[in-house]
Amino acid sequence: MTALPDDLSTDEIIRSLASGRPTTWLRSTPTEAALPDLGAVMDSAAARFDCFAPWFATTFPETSTVPAELAEAFPEAGGGMIESTLMPAPAAQRRLDDLFGSDLVGRLWLKRDDSLPVSGSIKARGGFHEVLEFAEAVAADHGLDVLDSATYSSVQFREIAANHRIVVGSTGNLGLSIGILSARLGFAVSVHMSADAREWKKTMLRDHGVDVIEHVGDFVEAVEAGRASAETAANTHFVDDEDSVSLFAGYSVAALRLKRQFAAVGVTIDDRNPLTVYLPCGIGGGPGGVTFGLRRVFGTAVRCIFVEPSRAPAMFLGVRTGRHSDISVHDIGLSGATAADGLAVARPSRFIGPTIGPLISGFAAVPDEVIRAGVGVLHETEGIDVEPSATAGLTIPWRMGDAAAQSQTGVHLVWLTGGAMVPDDECAAYVDEGLGLVDRIGSPASAIFVD
Repeated sequence: MTALPDDLSTDEIIRSLASGRPTTWLRSTPTEAALPDLGAVMDSAAARFDCFAPWFATTFPETSTVPAELAEAFPEAGGGMIESTLMPAPAAQRRLDDLFGSDLVGRLWLKRDDSLPVSGSIKARGGFHEVLEFAEAVAADHGLDVLDSATYSSVQFREIAANHRIVVGSTGNLGLSIGILSARLGFAVSVHMSADAREWKKTMLRDHGVDVIEHVGDFVEAVEAGRASAETAANTHFVDDEDSVSLFAGYSVAALRLKRQFAAVGVTIDDRNPLTVYLPCGIGGGPGGVTFGLRRVFGTAVRCIFVEPSRAPAMFLGVRTGRHSDISVHDIGLSGATAADGLAVARPSRFIGPTIGPLISGFAAVPDEVIRAGVGVLHETEGIDVEPSATAGLTIPWRMGDAAAQSQTGVHLVWLTGGAMVPDDECAAYVDEGLGLVDRIGSPASAIFVD
């Protein structure tokens, strides 16, 4: 193990992270922690999605009707809704109880962002929102009616959009959401992809007419290259995954929908029936936005745990040290490489840690073997096939141990991301590998720290 900097060497949690072992840190976050003053952008994002719903329904036929699983929670909704289902996972809970040799207190649920419409990942809400916001700005600059969804299907708008470019750096899933939607609106679009990005994601983007620029380095290099290419280019918008309030606002909208989904199935979330949410984390934008939204909606009745691969615990490290984006996992001897390609980030967002850090109730770092095994568990128990990034949080309710101190009626929600877009052969390979690892999912045990 690489020697730690002197000022970090006495921190037991950092030493555990640097060793690459599974590590869980549960924080005594103050209940009075103030929410950032970002409620208005969350409400604005929700209204923007509603405004564009008719355009989505027309442009993407798979969104033209509301799935039955969502109709009960949103009876007034027409087509074009960008939302995923909420489902209980009793078979997965029983299987994990057996594998860990302990029964989870409370009930396990899954938030199915792996099947979110159009681009199938948690990144869709944020990516879509920023593209839509930019589309509105372009329309307004040219005197078009920004509130009429038909504007964005018009020949006039598409001719204007063709002279504007959207640029983003991505490990894959954000690139898919930005690329697919931008191209469908008529924008030119460039996605700078890190070495961790899967080949099928690059191919899919190119099939949509997206300019894909490949980099041999990591996510940070891809983002920097994208930013540099956009700085001096005319009519170009850079989607900054490290520092975007627009992405953040789009992600946060999920909380408004989740409240109604739980209510529709008769589940009350309050201080006597608390909700713990396990969020896969890469650079931190997606889980950060969702956490803000959940705390705004549920207050102190919700706890959010960020989960990262043990070789790439960027947000964990940034918040624990208080250095945020000024420290990288490389600084403590970790590679940042992981089978969970969507979470392969070495340095966290410079926006999320300082802004949302006080609201995060805990962090967990899990080995790739555990993440890959989760794919097998969901396949064999619930018939759900996802990419490895989606299962990062699946085992954490059991890895929190007695320190979790959940009530008998606690609700555990594992947030899935990425899966629906994965080609069949890649999906089959993930499943085969995961099934072979299922029996080892409970080991090694986490080092648990509580403060």
